[in-house]
Parts: sequence; structure tokens; C-alpha cells
Amino acid sequence: MNIDLKTAATFMATQARLLDRRRFEVLFRDGDPAAALAALEAYRNPDGGYGHGLEPDCRSATSQPGGALHAFEVFADVGPVTSPRAAELCDWLDSISLPDGGIPFAVPMPDPFGSAPFWADADPSVSSLQITAIVAVTAHRVAAHDPAVAAHPWLAKATSYCLAEIEKLDETPHALVLAFAMKLVDALGDTRLVEKLGRFLPADGVVAVGGGIEGEAMRPLDFAPEPGGPARKLFRPEVIEADLRRVAGGQHEDGGWRVDYTSYSPAAALEWNGMFTVGTLGLLRANGLV
Repeated sequence: MNIDLKTAATFMATQARLLDRRRFEVLFRDGDPAAALAALEAYRNPDGGYGHGLEPDCRSATSQPGGALHAFEVFADVGPVTSPRAAELCDWLDSISLPDGGIPFAVPMPDPFGSAPFWADADPSVSSLQITAIVAVTAHRVAAHDPAVAAHPWLAKATSYCLAEIEKLDETPHALVLAFAMKLVDALGDTRLVEKLGRFLPADGVVAVGGGIEGEAMRPLDFAPEPGGPARKLFRPEVIEADLRRVAGGQHEDGGWRVDYTSYSPAAALEWNGMFTVGTLGLLRANGLV
């Protein structure tokens, strides 16, 4: 499983947006964290949230939960460096949280142009386990080195909401909900809830994404990305090994990786691949392959 970082760097330079080039530099080229944080600042709104296409399929200028997810990814990348913007983002998330502690999939946007229907048409009055879980697990990555995020009441409320909703699950949820919920309980080391969610997984760890394109699925590493996490125990070693080969083998000749889902605008189609390449390299590095 040979990963060509030099070619990946060429791909990032020629095909990725500035923010993701800065993330790549921080993670794999000893780049300046301040430069990545400066690039992220362009997506920030005065309310403390993030929009302006930070989530490629949500082109709205308004602050959105999808933007919060990707902002936390940057705050995690630059660790142990911290930014006060991370706690300010928690403040914004607290401001949009619903009484049960969850956040809606999206909040109203007056400018939905180029945004995926599932973002533009989301019900802002209903909490979403899917988005709350993935935003929370990424915030926990930041909290590992940022005391202000670790102590923020929003993170505690969002985590409690997710755990309560996971407790209620009695049938297989949508593949994305299952993957994001699993990532959260895996990161928290909650073996009991990992085992509960594991009952919804087939032995090969492949769960089709309902409503996705043909062949789109969540796979073992989407549920158990961390080598030391309890979710890894749900899969036979050869299943994880095969999935690592699949991911590593997905590097194209130009050095990048490509998403296997629909993009909803020409800009998103380009931006996803740079983001996905950085994320994939991070996953492979966590598993000792980079």
C-alpha cells in the first residue's frame, strides 16, 4: 500500500482550494497553522458561524451546521495550536441548538442557490442526530487540545442529546446516521453503545447509502477509523485490512482521491476532491500508512 505524498502535493497545488492546501501543508509539510486559520477566516460570519461554501454542497453565505463541521476539522488539524474562534463557534452552535440539545440539519437560508436540496430544504425545528453527531465528534477532536472547547456547555449538551438518541434506536438507521453515531461513541470509548450500533452492521461493514448514487456506501473505515477504538473490535482484522487497501488504492495518477457521491454545483465538484484528499490522507496516516 504505497502512498505517493509527492504526487498528492502536486494534486493539492493544482486542484484544491487554498484552505485545503493550507491544511495539507500543516498536516504533511510542517506548514504554519496560522496560515490555515487565516484561510478559514474568509468563511466566518460575524455571528461566529461559518458559511460561504465551506461545506461545498451548501453554497449559502449564512452560517450553517455543515460549515461548523468543516471549521472544526481545521481547528483539529492545527492542534496543539488553539484559536478563540473554536469556542466562539461553540457559542454559535449553542445559539441554534433546540431544547433537546440537538442542532437542526440546517437553518433557514435566503440564498440557497447551488446548495443541495437536503441542505436548502431542511426543517430547522427538528434536531438531527446525523449532523449533531458528526459536528460533536469533530468538536471532541478539538477539545482534546483546546480546554475552552472541552469545557463549553454546548458540547456537553450536544453529546448528551446524541447519546440519548442512540439509546432509542431499535432499527437500522440511515447509513450516514449510523456511521456518524458510531464515530461519536467510538471516540468517547463507549463500548456498550458501540456494541449496540454494531448490531446494525453486516460482517463486511458495507451499508448502502439510501438515496445516494449507485454503489455509494459506508464501509468499515467509515465506522471504525481509529485503530485503537472499540469499534475496530466489530470487524475481523482481514476486513479492516481489505478496506485500508481499498482506500489506499483509490489514489489517482494525479495524486488525489475522488468522492463517490453527487456534487450539486461545479464549484462543489472541484472543492470536494481537495477536501477528500486531505481527509483520506489523514485517515491513512492514523492507520500507519503515511
